[in-house]
Amino acid sequence: MRSEHVRENLRNDLAFARTQTDRLFQMLAPAAIYERPIRERHRIIFYLGHLEAFDWNMICATSFGMPSFNSEFNRLFNFGIDPVDGKLPQDQPADWPRLEQVLSYRDHVRPAVDRLLERATFTNAAERFVENGQIFRVAIEHRLMHAETLAYLLHWLPYEMKRRDSSLPDKDSPAPQPRAVAIPAGRATLGQKANGDASFGWDNEFQTNAVFVPEFSMDAFNVTNDEFLQFVRAGGYEQRSFWSEEGWQWISNDGIRHPKFWVPRGDHWFYRTMFEEIPLPPAWPVYVSHAEASAFACWKQKSLPSEVQYHRAAFGSANGEERAYPWGGGDPQPQHGNFNFQSWTPAPAGSFPDSASMFGIFDLVGNGWEWTRTPFAPFEGFEPFPFYPGYSADFFDGKHFVLKGASPRTASSLVRRSFRNWFQPYYPNIYATFRCVEN
Repeated sequence: MRSEHVRENLRNDLAFARTQTDRLFQMLAPAAIYERPIRERHRIIFYLGHLEAFDWNMICATSFGMPSFNSEFNRLFNFGIDPVDGKLPQDQPADWPRLEQVLSYRDHVRPAVDRLLERATFTNAAERFVENGQIFRVAIEHRLMHAETLAYLLHWLPYEMKRRDSSLPDKDSPAPQPRAVAIPAGRATLGQKANGDASFGWDNEFQTNAVFVPEFSMDAFNVTNDEFLQFVRAGGYEQRSFWSEEGWQWISNDGIRHPKFWVPRGDHWFYRTMFEEIPLPPAWPVYVSHAEASAFACWKQKSLPSEVQYHRAAFGSANGEERAYPWGGGDPQPQHGNFNFQSWTPAPAGSFPDSASMFGIFDLVGNGWEWTRTPFAPFEGFEPFPFYPGYSADFFDGKHFVLKGASPRTASSLVRRSFRNWFQPYYPNIYATFRCVEN
């Protein structure tokens, strides 16, 4: 009976994940599939094949030992890219297979995965990595993560290459009054127990890591476009003292003078949403790179929070107890924040009163990933997944920083307390915001 319950959950979650990624590709005009909207990433055609190649390589080949029907595509679409050396991909559209070939590959992989899901036993499983549905959960969450990162890619396509799939956003609300909240000293527990009660976690989420956090203060709301505009008008992008050496070199070499989502039009600022350009919404959380967030914090004579400070503010309490979510123990619901594909745009900061942590910090989950100043690194006792050893370990390089929380395009299963996201500091394309702390 337990195996049937696991199977039913996996079946439903896989269908949901496929719906989210299929929806993205269905938005596109035919000419868009071979575009490269972000120069550091593959062309869109890669991701259409990658989602299925990942499922085949992990489930069909690794766990069930099925013979390959297309080893070329299994290899071609196996891994994405994240260049840290400045070397950008040079491939051309003609270097990729025809769309019809990739769709045919997809239509072979999905039924094979579905058949294995129906035959698998999830208790005392004979196949590798199938116990409790682990390898299927890997494939589902991998697809859900790409449902978000694909949104980042499609965001930068010309509007005429996308079919509108949204209602008008709330862009006229006033920005909340900034204020800081004192967070008393106490414990923060990162990670989760290996072989614990949680149904799934990626390798970097294990083991548990309890840390004492001294008292600090944190912004109650994310930094908004209105607040960041003050930094821009004060010449923040021209003041060398606010930037790290590498950050200054980045904005100087690339001619960066404002957040990538902003568009200057004469004396006015506009904002590039997924489907249209609108006047800059003052109350939305600003989406910026880690380097830009750090420069703003320096201008304010503050800093970005560490990963443990985020945990203390989000999940801690004055009496030492720790919550599963900022709002308490209940499963994530729409009133708790802007996540789980609810919207294509941010909501005004502070729009979700039920999102508040015990200390009165808002929107710690949803509305935009939260940059921290903590480099992405393993917890003590880290063990890589044997079937995916490079998932985390390839990025323990000091060149990526931890993000916590969620964006409007983050699936609800990924807003668990232990989940860790990470990106390079000079990558301005993601739905990532920040708040400041003072020690």
